[in-house]
Amino acid sequence: MLEPTRRPRTDTVELRFLVPAAKAEAVRKAVAPFALEETSAVPWREAFPDITDEMLPGVCLRGARGKEGVTQRQLAMLTGIPQRHISEMENHKRPIGKQTAVKLGKALNVSYKVFL
Repeated sequence: MLEPTRRPRTDTVELRFLVPAAKAEAVRKAVAPFALEETSAVPWREAFPDITDEMLPGVCLRGARGKEGVTQRQLAMLTGIPQRHISEMENHKRPIGKQTAVKLGKALNVSYKVFL
């Protein structure tokens, strides 16, 4: 038997603004009468300053694998890439080439470009 799904609230809308720093306060004042809450977002590079560009493909691989709930061994079986190579890629000891990125992208349901 199908269960009813919960419908998302339609009486509110989330808006995000990118404005020059000099205009930020003016925009805050302009939208303040309408705002239910104000949140501030931080760019991910500021939140994780220790992640370098060289580390990024491995971090993306580990994250995509975690999102899909796939172990390194399972990913190795899906892609034909040895499990130790996957481990080395995640630990920034082996680069991820384009052909390998395509295989990983298909197996993990993400664009291969995130691994390059």
